[in-house]
Amino acid sequence: MSYEVDDFQQDVIEASDDAPVLVDFWAPWCGPCKQLSPVLESLAEAHDDWALVKVNVDDNQEPAQAYGVRGIPAVKLFVNGEVAAEFTGAKPKHAIESWLEEHMPSEAKSRIAKAKTALDEGRHEDAEQLLWPVLEDDPEHDEAQVLQARALAFKDPTRAQALADAADVADPTLRQIRDAVETVARLLELGESPSDLPEGDARNDYRAALDALTNQDFDSAIDHFIDVVRVNRDYDDDGARKACVALFTLLGEDHPVTQDHRRTFDMALY
Repeated sequence: MSYEVDDFQQDVIEASDDAPVLVDFWAPWCGPCKQLSPVLESLAEAHDDWALVKVNVDDNQEPAQAYGVRGIPAVKLFVNGEVAAEFTGAKPKHAIESWLEEHMPSEAKSRIAKAKTALDEGRHEDAEQLLWPVLEDDPEHDEAQVLQARALAFKDPTRAQALADAADVADPTLRQIRDAVETVARLLELGESPSDLPEGDARNDYRAALDALTNQDFDSAIDHFIDVVRVNRDYDDDGARKACVALFTLLGEDHPVTQDHRRTFDMALY
């Protein structure tokens, strides 16, 4: 849907409470505007979940000034009365489609955002419930796979590792989570067969750490892993350091266990 603005407050600000509104600030004398406008209009016709509102800046100087339009064409995406994203200048259709895909709100994006908050607050079961519908709609949603792997890392490490392995991610944060899930899955598996642990002066502490991890006693687990770092950093191929990093990643920087042990861990490394 596309139309010329009549009342900016009503057509854009208030309307964006119900559905996203894409605003095209343009002018009849603007060459790039003549290139961009038909592209935006064709995209708007193909979607019924957002509207395109065209604002001639010559006739509507007040909203253009209020939203800092200094060059045209200027495109701004309004969601719930606020500018959620914007760009200036003409772009090819494929670039605009990518931009819309990145910034247009959706139920999946909302669920993922809420899941991230839940994970950071230690509410892994809430995150799990938020993410399953996303994966049901799109089983190959890479970000949802990695976040769900984080949610399941201690509850169902086998499934968590399968989700992590299936995700193709380039984002450094998601890659770190994926690696942490794989590390914890290996440790939990090793905890089921402690006789496989290598001999050495750190063996008892390492086994105690694995037992605590199996019982989700993260405080005790990290205590013992730090002791191993101090005694024998090389034990289990630097396993204790990797374990601490993985646990801090999965629990989150604001988790009390992370807050209590991060500094001690950092000091043990040097």
